[in-house]
Amino acid sequence: MKTQEKESLKYRYLLWLYKTLKEELDRTDRKFTQVEVDKEIEKYITRNAHLSEIDDAEKFRVLAQGWKEYIDKKSADGKALKYSGSKVKAEYHFTRLKLDAVERIIRKLFGDKTLKDIQSGYESEMSRRILESREH
Repeated sequence: MKTQEKESLKYRYLLWLYKTLKEELDRTDRKFTQVEVDKEIEKYITRNAHLSEIDDAEKFRVLAQGWKEYIDKKSADGKALKYSGSKVKAEYHFTRLKLDAVERIIRKLFGDKTLKDIQSGYESEMSRRILESREH
């Protein structure tokens, strides 16, 4: 096998590993970032709710309470995925270290620019998926 073919196979394997591991970590980590955004939304709603201007203030309160419960559940779900008590779960930590190792290997074999290109490509692909997703 030619050296260029071997390098190509390594690159594709590392690209696949990066994507797979990053998606796995993102499934957990996005819960925490979403909760941060959701709490900002909750603050805005709370600050700007003018109940005297609403036709059904009680219904508004129910909706606001439902949003708070949604945030609390998402937060609890994220913590359950990542932590066992106050410690990081072994599975999460292992996956994090594997991704770190893959990034180091990419950098070592192909350079910083290639790693940045892979990271940027991943973000572009995830954004594309979100923008193209359809309601079922």
